[in-house]
Amino acid sequence: MRNIFILLVSTILFSCGNEAPKKKKTAPEKTVEVPSFNEDSAYKFIAKQVAFGPRVPNTSGHDACAAYLIETLNAYCDTVIVQEAQLTAFDGTVLNSKNIIASFKPLRAKRVMLCAHWDTRPFADQDDENKNVAIDGANDGGSGVGVLLEIARQFAMKKPDIGVDIILFDSEDYGQPSESDFPRMQHSYCLGSQYWSQNLHKPNYFAKYGILLDMVGGKDAVFTQELASVTFAPQAVQKVWNAAASLGYGNHFQFQKTQLIIDDHLYINNLAQGRVPTIDIIEHDSSTESNFYEHWHTHNDNLDNIDKNTLKAVGQTVMQVVYNE
Repeated sequence: MRNIFILLVSTILFSCGNEAPKKKKTAPEKTVEVPSFNEDSAYKFIAKQVAFGPRVPNTSGHDACAAYLIETLNAYCDTVIVQEAQLTAFDGTVLNSKNIIASFKPLRAKRVMLCAHWDTRPFADQDDENKNVAIDGANDGGSGVGVLLEIARQFAMKKPDIGVDIILFDSEDYGQPSESDFPRMQHSYCLGSQYWSQNLHKPNYFAKYGILLDMVGGKDAVFTQELASVTFAPQAVQKVWNAAASLGYGNHFQFQKTQLIIDDHLYINNLAQGRVPTIDIIEHDSSTESNFYEHWHTHNDNLDNIDKNTLKAVGQTVMQVVYNE
């Protein structure tokens, strides 16, 4: 009996030792159906803004556009908060400013932030003529907002699983021109985002990451990986550029690292204590002296120079990223 017991145990152990390992069950990859970004709709949102005239703080066009943006976002989003502030520009002008914060699923802990500035330049300091006349800002201001309004429209029809905040910053483009006779003011640009970063619309606000859109409507625009974006939010940069490549927009989103740009994202990263690591999708044009959009701060920044294909590439990429969180 003892020998039989030993033989039985040995057989069991031998069988167990030679049993093929069971394959771990893996959950099937979740596939998210992402709606199609409508570039025609985004273009109409830009045209609507331009129709108000230059959106310079303290002007009637600025007031009318603010009312339109608030009304439109209220129609799509779960909540809209208007953060009002009086901000002092380099020339001493007090700018009556409005940061507009619209949210989907405002109580959801996991969230991302999408942002742009909605004001326009009060002068055309990069132009050869009419330098002291305000510009249309179809691309610089209008395009980022137009893309975000179309994204909001899509989110209203099919909400992502996560919370999303869309923030339209004011008083971004009232920065001091290089030829200004006024004493040099540090940080004269991005006054609205500077204010928001130090006065969050909700206590302890936090987002997994932020995506800033600025000058995203130029023909054949190229978006590179800007230094502050890569430094503060490298994972978000990879998400966005990989998504663009997978969608076939590698001609727009190029895996090239370029110099730091002073834009809203820089102040969000520096002043908001790391609560929203934010990247900037902004056109890089190496053929210009500024490396910016060729019509930057000129009167040619108008609707004629907005390209729907670029709007599509940016809007669809951002939606692909958000819906797949």
